[in-house]
Formats: sequence, structure tokens, C-alpha cells
Amino acid sequence: MTRAFTPKVLTANHLLEGDVVYLSASGGWVRDLAQAEVLTNEVDAQIRLIEAEQQVDTVVGVYLADVTAEGQPKHFREDFRATGPSNYAHGKQASTQAELN
Repeated sequence: MTRAFTPKVLTANHLLEGDVVYLSASGGWVRDLAQAEVLTNEVDAQIRLIEAEQQVDTVVGVYLADVTAEGQPKHFREDFRATGPSNYAHGKQASTQAELN
């Protein structure tokens, strides 16, 4: 029995800065998960993965990550990567903390 394809986003780390990045529908890399292209077709996802893996001058560690149809992470690892380290507020977490206050 074939499993249904789970929506995915392409994610990687920026080569020079190390930031977590996501592939947008325009083909550029963005740092905000909300701007990532949600891939709902397995063939399209594999093609985009192959294309992204060839961008070795921009990103490293490219892979497909499961998300909901709305683009929310399905695994705690991806949620953690989207918000950054949790030991103190800096980077992405500092931005989030400022929005809450």
C-alpha cells in the first residue's frame, strides 16, 4: 500500500552565515519558514531537492522537511531550527520575544 505524500519544505544551512534557510517558490533562499514553498507533490519535491543540492556555493545540508499543509513544522527538530537555540534570546528568538512584549 502506498503512503500519501506529506507536504514538505526544502531546508538547508546558509554556507557562509550558517543560518537555517528555506527555499521559496521563486527559487531563492529565505530565513522565515512562513515564506518557504510548501511542496505537495512528491515528484516536484524530488526535482526541487536535486536542484537545491546543486547550489553548493550557497547552502549545505539540503533536505526535505515534513510540514503541515499550512507550512507548520511537523517535527520538533524543525520547530527548533525555525526558532533557533533556546538557551537565551538572540537572533530569531530575540525577534520573537520583542513581538510578544
